[in-house]
Amino acid sequence: MENVIELQHVQKSFDGFQLKDFSVTVKKGFVTGFIGGNGVGKSTTIKLIMNLLQPDSGTISIFGLNYKEHEKEIKQRIGFVFDENIFYENVTLAEMKGIIKPAYLNWDDNLFNHYVQTFELPLNKKIKAFSKGMMMKASLTIALSHHAELIIMDEPTSGLDPIFRRELLDILHDLMQDGDKTIFFSTHITTDLDRIADYITFIHNGEHIFTKEFYKVEEEYAIVKGGMELLDGDTEQEFIAIRKSVHGFVALTDNKTRIENIFGETVLIEKPTLEDIMFYTKKGSEKHV
Repeated sequence: MENVIELQHVQKSFDGFQLKDFSVTVKKGFVTGFIGGNGVGKSTTIKLIMNLLQPDSGTISIFGLNYKEHEKEIKQRIGFVFDENIFYENVTLAEMKGIIKPAYLNWDDNLFNHYVQTFELPLNKKIKAFSKGMMMKASLTIALSHHAELIIMDEPTSGLDPIFRRELLDILHDLMQDGDKTIFFSTHITTDLDRIADYITFIHNGEHIFTKEFYKVEEEYAIVKGGMELLDGDTEQEFIAIRKSVHGFVALTDNKTRIENIFGETVLIEKPTLEDIMFYTKKGSEKHV
């Protein structure tokens, strides 16, 4: 199966932060949700994928091509939807289209007009007057109007109302039906990924924790609740992290089957949210510092 994005053993260091031996792949034709807390390396990874940053070491391949020899070709095939406004504020959307259109060989005015109508966007209103939701619609319209094969989204639903968030996710779902597009969707609103993600890539403290099919995350991970009498030096090692109280313990495991075999019916096993997985992984790494 073709990988649209491949990062192999990438290192990138800043003051106080390091992306460490980071390897990840993104498969063609799927939605990959990119999750992790604030400051763990999500934005750095996206900037590396977009060639806005260069790695200190390691290799980055997009569509099987490298940026050194194929930057223009790669960027023709990428649509980018960012959390913040990346357009000139004192121009209209129609004027912004006129600025951007010449950069793309595959620009499609019919497609642009389709999304302008679908999103009910004003062509002759200055962009600085756009609401957050309108800005996101405009950004998505531009990204889709040149038949981008890879759509990279950095916190696209941040600050949006629940109704538009659902509309956006429905649009992304419809986009994926032909199997030709790939979406890499970075977000801290993990419930959005429940609706559209095929794969989840989880990063923590600059390290790749896992990339798994969404259903496998649900199959393998579990929240485990039980009495304190069940814990000892050995059983505690079975968990990524544990919260203890006078009422008992709540813990996260990435091997639900093993926990079922060890504890049987003495514990309560529940399906975790992606937020649970992020929280307990952070808690576990703090414990081992």
